[in-house]
Amino acid sequence: MIIKLEQPGNINDIHDVNEKAFGQSQEANIIDNIRKNCDDVLSLVAIEKDKIVGHILFSPVIIEGEHGVVKGMGLAPIAVLPEFQRQGVGSQLVNMGIGQLRERKCPFIIVLGHPEYYPRFGFESAARFGIKSQWEGIPDNVFMILWLDTSMMHQIRGIAKYRSEFEVK
Repeated sequence: MIIKLEQPGNINDIHDVNEKAFGQSQEANIIDNIRKNCDDVLSLVAIEKDKIVGHILFSPVIIEGEHGVVKGMGLAPIAVLPEFQRQGVGSQLVNMGIGQLRERKCPFIIVLGHPEYYPRFGFESAARFGIKSQWEGIPDNVFMILWLDTSMMHQIRGIAKYRSEFEVK
């Protein structure tokens, strides 16, 4: 399996992978809208035998608090074709993304996801660091942060906000 940056010719396949993985088009549409409106994304694809079988998107997020505004990245969504799930494709995508964002000197990554899955990559409850989701009612165990710049982990507190494309109407 090869993990590489999204290419312009991958857009339709990425849309298809997300629709099949989620059983709906909402996530695929969010990706398409972010791609149109934001240059600062990390979009990776997993390719097996010349076929895109997985995709992950990292897009800008901010944490607003008394310290001001700090920019990091949010992991969402991640999708793997159903027939390739539970084979390590998602883990490879997450690990590659974390590595590339670390090289870019991104201070943190947030994720709203399964509490059994993301801690294996180093994600912890964001509430532990005084960081809450912009959305009300999100349980602390599913809203997580991975500090890539650990010097900031005790300096940043506040509300984490995703891009407006995630506001589903």
